[in-house]
Amino acid sequence: MIGRRPSRTPGRHRDGQPHTVVHQRVWDGPARAEADRLDRTWPDWTVLYSLGNRRFYAVASWPSSEPVLVEDETATGLETRMYEAEMARIARREAPATVPASPPPSDRRGGARSQAPAAAPQHPYPSRRSHRRAA
Repeated sequence: MIGRRPSRTPGRHRDGQPHTVVHQRVWDGPARAEADRLDRTWPDWTVLYSLGNRRFYAVASWPSSEPVLVEDETATGLETRMYEAEMARIARREAPATVPASPPPSDRRGGARSQAPAAAPQHPYPSRRSHRRAA
């Protein structure tokens, strides 16, 4: 403030008032502690607690085509959803190995393409060494 003495005692709000200790409040401490416990228990997941929404969220850390995010109001419900997501991941991983995704594509002539690997492409020009003159 303008005109105040710079030699004020730190921590006082007004001159002559006793020092006031302000404690930091930990909002939803038990819920945040539960989210930390879940984060340590489930290594393939990152678990968060939203203070604004008062919900638990978990993001999977395994590679997938789309992010895997589950949420619930309780820690127990979140654990159930995380377990279900992991079981669905295991089921999806096994399904493509036994059932082909689609029939092989056909070429323009209407026949099926060969499943044999293609030969290595050949360069259209021979190497320089074959053109050297014998000396």
